[in-house]
Amino acid sequence: MEKPANHEVLWELKNVTKVFAAVRALDDVSIQFRNGEIHALLGENGSGKSTMIKCIAGVHQPEAGEILYRGERAEITSPIVARKLGVATIFQEFSLVPTLSVCENIFLGRLPRRGKGGNGAVDWEKMRSDASKILAKLGIEINPMAIVGTLSVAQQQLVEITKAISIDASLFIMDEPTAALGQSEIVQLHALTRRLRDEGCAIIYISHRLDEVVELVDRVTVLKDGKIVGGCTGENINTAEIVRLMVGADITEHYPKENNTRDEIIYRAEGLTTAQGAHGASLDIRCGEVYGFAGLIGAGRTEIARAIFGADTLQSGTAQMRSKQIRVRKPHDAIDNGIAYLSENRKSDGLFMNFFSGPNITIVKLKKIMQRHFLNLKTERSVGEEYIRKLRISSAALDKSVQFLSGGNQQKVVIARWLHSDAELFILDEPTQGIDIKAKVEVYNLINDLTRAGKSVLLISSDLEELLAMSDRLAVVKGGKILSVLNAAEINKNQLMEIILGNHIIDEVG
Repeated sequence: MEKPANHEVLWELKNVTKVFAAVRALDDVSIQFRNGEIHALLGENGSGKSTMIKCIAGVHQPEAGEILYRGERAEITSPIVARKLGVATIFQEFSLVPTLSVCENIFLGRLPRRGKGGNGAVDWEKMRSDASKILAKLGIEINPMAIVGTLSVAQQQLVEITKAISIDASLFIMDEPTAALGQSEIVQLHALTRRLRDEGCAIIYISHRLDEVVELVDRVTVLKDGKIVGGCTGENINTAEIVRLMVGADITEHYPKENNTRDEIIYRAEGLTTAQGAHGASLDIRCGEVYGFAGLIGAGRTEIARAIFGADTLQSGTAQMRSKQIRVRKPHDAIDNGIAYLSENRKSDGLFMNFFSGPNITIVKLKKIMQRHFLNLKTERSVGEEYIRKLRISSAALDKSVQFLSGGNQQKVVIARWLHSDAELFILDEPTQGIDIKAKVEVYNLINDLTRAGKSVLLISSDLEELLAMSDRLAVVKGGKILSVLNAAEINKNQLMEIILGNHIIDEVG
């Protein structure tokens, strides 16, 4: 597709309004997107960001206003129409088919075909070859014939990105593209994003990672309650100003870390090994400690966590809780021994999306709400009310399926579940993935609440700033093993990245 000259207005929304059940998700919004520019759309969950990009992508049609493409009114009646106009979208929720291969997903809806006019059978050889070329060009090492459902969340995100970029597009919409990526993959994606910008593409970038926004984008627009409340450009882009616009007040402490570590070892493991990727991992976690896992995607962080929780079967290794030997063969054993696990994908592995908050919270300890042989639904509701109040969860969670809650509220429902289970060790795998700054601070305060109460946290995060700020000690993971343990307060982000990559050596702590 022919690219216009740099910084011309490519897409424009004029007085656009979108309403869902009497709620104005977009309220008379006017905004321009220029080519050769990375334009960040920011705001808390529910501010209207996703609704705006879905209007441009043809998923929603506005009730009022108009969308212009190169100065002409565009009737974007479907995603197919948007794609023909050069719009490529990477949604936060994957649009992949898990039972198909990587190459089939990349070319889904436009499979190359043999014969005159492309009306013949699918040209499988060409599809595999073209997918391999695109993946190689992007520096993504994934087998094009791999079934998507067998890939990690991070690898699926890379496939989603490849799928969007494979389209000959002039506008790229990126909705939380780095949410599931590690630091090295983020660097790779940012380099690619800048290259697309320099080639004359327009890029709409949505992220809750404000540090990467400040580093990457050329322009920021902040939305709140469906309206544009402000923005900044160039050198005026900074975290403090963005937070002020988003929240309506200053958040002086983005990482409200408390130091609550005690000497007592709450959990110890030796030589944890599974067929899925834990290879002789050994660790000890202290009472009240936040013990971080640092490593690249595929390093084995999640695999060690799953071994601790019994989600993957142990081939060898031993574990203790408070100096007492435990045998964890399945998750039920871990729960009985006070171990909780918040998985990195709360939607597929963490929540029953069609349940209210009460059933989601009580599910792991049903015996606490049993009356004889039956569930006491009155008690279940009472438990839900208690945790909604304690964790400041939206009151709508009591009578709404959790699928309708924001990401931050969903995460707090999962945390409430494990508090109800009387857990002592909380494994938090990417706990702030895809949630806004205000919800992140609430999760960090919940971590403080846990450690203050003598609970321990095993924190897995691809956000190195978060990992460094909220951890007491950091375990560097590679190949399913823990290579070294560091004091989080004594290193910075750049040093940690060098250590993860194996380019820097630092003394361990006990």
